[in-house]
Amino acid sequence: MSEELAEFLQHRRDKLKKLKEKKVNPYPYKFDRTHSTEDILNNFESLEKEEKEVTTAGRIVSLRKHGKSLFFHIQDGYDKIQVYVKADEVGNDKFELFEYFDIGDHVGVEGKVFVTKTGEKSIRARDFTILSKSLQPLPEKWHGLQDKELRYRQRYLDLIVNPKVKETFVKRTKIIQAMRRFLDDSGFLEVETPILQPIYGGASARPFVTHHNTLDIDLYLRIADELYLKRLIIGGFEKVYEFCKDFRNEGMDKNHNPEFSMLELYQAYADYNDIMELYREMLISVAKEVLDSTKFTYQGNQIDLSGEWKRIPMLDSIKEIGGVDVIDKDEGELKEIALNLELNVAGTANKWKIIDTLFGSLVQPKLIQPTFITDYPMEISPLAKKHRKKEGLTERFELFIGGLELGNAFSELNDPLDQRQRFEQQKKLRELGDEEAQVLDEDFLRALEYGMPPTGGLGVGIDRVVMLFTDSASIRDVIFFPQMRPEA
Repeated sequence: MSEELAEFLQHRRDKLKKLKEKKVNPYPYKFDRTHSTEDILNNFESLEKEEKEVTTAGRIVSLRKHGKSLFFHIQDGYDKIQVYVKADEVGNDKFELFEYFDIGDHVGVEGKVFVTKTGEKSIRARDFTILSKSLQPLPEKWHGLQDKELRYRQRYLDLIVNPKVKETFVKRTKIIQAMRRFLDDSGFLEVETPILQPIYGGASARPFVTHHNTLDIDLYLRIADELYLKRLIIGGFEKVYEFCKDFRNEGMDKNHNPEFSMLELYQAYADYNDIMELYREMLISVAKEVLDSTKFTYQGNQIDLSGEWKRIPMLDSIKEIGGVDVIDKDEGELKEIALNLELNVAGTANKWKIIDTLFGSLVQPKLIQPTFITDYPMEISPLAKKHRKKEGLTERFELFIGGLELGNAFSELNDPLDQRQRFEQQKKLRELGDEEAQVLDEDFLRALEYGMPPTGGLGVGIDRVVMLFTDSASIRDVIFFPQMRPEA
């Protein structure tokens, strides 16, 4: 800590002490306000005409004194407004308390609204009350909050000084509400499934492990909801969805956080074509509700959700978009292609993982307009039905917009014998060193043997959808408190 900052912090503590000496409680229990700043600004003309007194509160974000009068701005959770205080109107003793107030303090204000000579809508204070004494300076005092890591680590400061950040998170809530509304209106039932699971499954990922002391067993934080939601389809529910937190013990980058938000949904008697249309309609509905348009900008690209969305099989896309023909190539040839492209595939368990890596490098960044990539190889789609027309492929799609992968969906595999074989293949991959290969779940297989109707399912990364609709470059920009390395 610099000497200047240490002196500044001590100065604020001295002011706190002075307030207490003057029998002023710097941290009162509550404050009754009649209006938010937004209420005042929206109804300003009528409040001014009726000379109605308002009571509001907020954080001081600017403060300037002129002899026996002063101006300051307060900011609450909605907006900010200027306050004018004059010594002969609030009393000299009260006015002198401002000697101990700082930018960052919370205050309550009572008074009538008026417009200053410069035309600014303001409150003429009849009284004021300190509500919380701030002992730390706001970032702008120290050249703003520019360090991105500091912004993520101290999100509360980021929200105070960067209004656009707050707008992003308000929009995040509206996006989730719009998705939920669409699904409810489409006849889906919102459900809840376990976060702590004795066997993890439903995705290819490494789990977080914890221990239950009473049962003396290891449990896993879920990596996906899929297998439990399918149990509900087997049990007789026909349309279910869940907004949830999933956890994957994996690396962190601009698109990945170990804890993230998902939407998973399943619809009986549907296939992946039905789910494609459902997802398209849902995103268009969300865009219209939240953005008031199906056209918007993401990272410099103009996105248009209207019209039909392109569909292209995965292997075809690598050839047509990526310029590399991977069909009929063996593992050695694929590794050589990857090596020439300077892609790290060392230790990759099989050719299909290499193909997936090639897709991610050569194709995904170029998928700007809405595109369904379909018909993935069976080896990397252990929970999807075999394609009804194409040998070796599955009825699976992923949606890409703006280079972001925004969803993964299947015609769900409901043949219990086929599913067992797929799990056995995954077991072999684990033995070869693939730590993300899926685990065999005997109870799920038993449930499948009771019969699951034809079903379409979809998993949506909520954080990435929010990134898209808020023009955010990193997942950390749309998660309040992203995972960070411990402070040194």
